[in-house]
Amino acid sequence: MGAEHTLRGEYRKIHEHSLRDREDFWLHAAQCVDWDRSPDRAVDDSAAPIYRWFPDARLSLSRNCLDRHLEAGRGGDIALIHDSAVTGRVRRYTYAELTEEVARCAGMLAELGVGRGDRVIIYLPMIPQAPIAMLACARLGAVHSVVFGGFAAAELASRIDDATPDVVLTASGGIEPSRRVEYLPTVAEAVALARHPVREVVVQHRGGFAHDIEDVAADSAARWQDWGLLIDQAPPAGPVSVPATDPLYVLYTSGTTGRPKGVVRDQGGTAVALSWSMAAVFDIGPGQTMLTASDVGWVVGHSYIVYGPLLVGATTVLYEGKPVGTPDAGVFWRMVAEHGVSALFTAPTALRAIRKADPEAALVGEHDISSLKHLFAAGERLDPETQRWIGQALAVPVIDNWWQTETGWPIAANPVGIEALPVKEGSATVPMAGYDVVVLDPLGEELPAGQEGNIALRLPLPPGTLPTLWGDDQRYIDSYLSVFPGFYTTGDSGFLDEDGYLFVMGRTDDVINVAGHRLSTGAIEAVVAAHPAVAECAVIGLADELKGQRAGGYVVLKSGHDVDVEVLREELTSLVRRTIGPVAGFKDVAVVPALPKTRSGKILRKTMRQIADGQEHRVPSTIEDLSVLEELIPVLRRSR
Repeated sequence: MGAEHTLRGEYRKIHEHSLRDREDFWLHAAQCVDWDRSPDRAVDDSAAPIYRWFPDARLSLSRNCLDRHLEAGRGGDIALIHDSAVTGRVRRYTYAELTEEVARCAGMLAELGVGRGDRVIIYLPMIPQAPIAMLACARLGAVHSVVFGGFAAAELASRIDDATPDVVLTASGGIEPSRRVEYLPTVAEAVALARHPVREVVVQHRGGFAHDIEDVAADSAARWQDWGLLIDQAPPAGPVSVPATDPLYVLYTSGTTGRPKGVVRDQGGTAVALSWSMAAVFDIGPGQTMLTASDVGWVVGHSYIVYGPLLVGATTVLYEGKPVGTPDAGVFWRMVAEHGVSALFTAPTALRAIRKADPEAALVGEHDISSLKHLFAAGERLDPETQRWIGQALAVPVIDNWWQTETGWPIAANPVGIEALPVKEGSATVPMAGYDVVVLDPLGEELPAGQEGNIALRLPLPPGTLPTLWGDDQRYIDSYLSVFPGFYTTGDSGFLDEDGYLFVMGRTDDVINVAGHRLSTGAIEAVVAAHPAVAECAVIGLADELKGQRAGGYVVLKSGHDVDVEVLREELTSLVRRTIGPVAGFKDVAVVPALPKTRSGKILRKTMRQIADGQEHRVPSTIEDLSVLEELIPVLRRSR
């Protein structure tokens, strides 16, 4: 069945309905949510370009994730599995047990004075207390802001100053495969650095760490308390009904000015959008298990570790470990077998790490993965070579999907819960409900199929996306809505093909200009990654006196591949020349041991380019391993 025929099917009707009659479509979708006051209106456009969803409705998101499943007689079903590869422990929570834990945590927060609209900073590793704390805030109508555990004190302090919380929830530390990360000195320093005074710091004790409350409390203006003691004394709290337009959480993303941008997610729109996407995109419902190998500090963790699976009564796996090294590159397949996982969601960078360590995918055969129906990938461009490799290894569909912290759920995906569309390698497939995706030239004119340009979303955005930035409507408008009036600017470059499939080629600043020809570094990377010796790669634009820019490639080899660099350079140059054309002028290739990445798996291409061009650069606070970048700096400088 060809793509053109399939796109006249059920998906196309649903997508067209979502754009043609937003009110009808989203009011119908909202019926999957238990409302305390059902919505009569879907979207409020009275303050456009600021939009609000379900403005007349009320609900409790915590009740929708927990209590209603107990009321339906499913309290004995497993809600949460905490699988800690770094400690070797697995703990399972039924819906009844998780509801009790969340109610007690909410009671603890209420005793500390937290109520509707108050902010709570959550700075925790991947332990059960993280989702429990998030759901507890939602239970009170409080606003949580999860900060990735391991962020430096200055970054945590900047988020404290912007969110102005009275309470910070943390733990003794996080456990990495080769080390333990002490959290308490960092939190103490952040509390001291912040201009906003934090009143309470609550600490979940974990054994084996050097610092405890007594080490940091004496010199702090905040009151430091033990989580376990407070929980034991706290009465359980029931779910609080709040307006659907109330904020659920604030999640910070780096801003170009150095000041973090607080992306706001609302209550009602989030409940509806995530419920819809769990069924339509991920094909997950009650009794099924979803493993999202991310961190709760990222948007993927918010949406598809915590809220999405629990909204639909599924089982969610909270994984504390790495894709390789805890203990090996087969840990994902071990969890699929052990927990009966139907849907696995991870980042392409994790798949490339697995491929580098186990290029023949031999470890897949050691586990019964027959429960797995789909593998989903997002967070970084999924190159066709990796997509083919993992698809053949697992013998399941590999579903690329594309979205952003700001949107909260996929902009484009393959809606396998509606109908499985034909896969096109390199494409995130098609726009999801409510997303009106267009490709614009620099003047804001819509480009025809096949032409690459700025990917933009026609307003209004669907529910579940950001309504604004925390405390700053004007910054939201200036950052996202002003370049192309009437559109949200994604900052990504790509094209729509004749079948409506979206190809995202990279950030707009990853498009290079070689002798007047605009080339996508993502397209060159796809060619380079297809070489049998290459595990992963990054292509950046290097300053060139003659051509303006030239493409430079930095490749990481698969384990066990010992190649002659000159031969590899010739082979890659030939590949790019044949596939993209001589215009690419690709001939700069460096073999490196690793690529610098953020903790969410994005390669730091902009930082690499700035170093290579001798420009001032700012190392992002989200960098996974600074030593990787430091080792790469001499290589980048030699590229000039």
